[in-house]
Amino acid sequence: MGDKRRRFDPEFRAGAVRIVSETGKSVAQVARDLGISAYTLHNWVQADRRQTGQPADGLNEAERAELARLRAERAQWAKEKAELEMERDVLKRSVVLWVKDAMNQ
Repeated sequence: MGDKRRRFDPEFRAGAVRIVSETGKSVAQVARDLGISAYTLHNWVQADRRQTGQPADGLNEAERAELARLRAERAQWAKEKAELEMERDVLKRSVVLWVKDAMNQ
């Protein structure tokens, strides 16, 4: 049996890519709405981004900088959280030892 592939004209492809980029809908949602494979639409979006010189992640420089800042802030908070948990555990142990010592006297 022959392979039956659907062919899409360039206008349809461009329109589908434009819907993804302008509406903010996910590729999967737009693909479902149009009745095409999400993988196919994803390929079209990636090809369009390469042609227009947009980064593959779809973020501009300001958004990339903000993301980097937020990731660094999150890492700092995780470090502070770990330090606070360690201090808490030390204090818990010292209280237990203090209570045991007080009961033995």
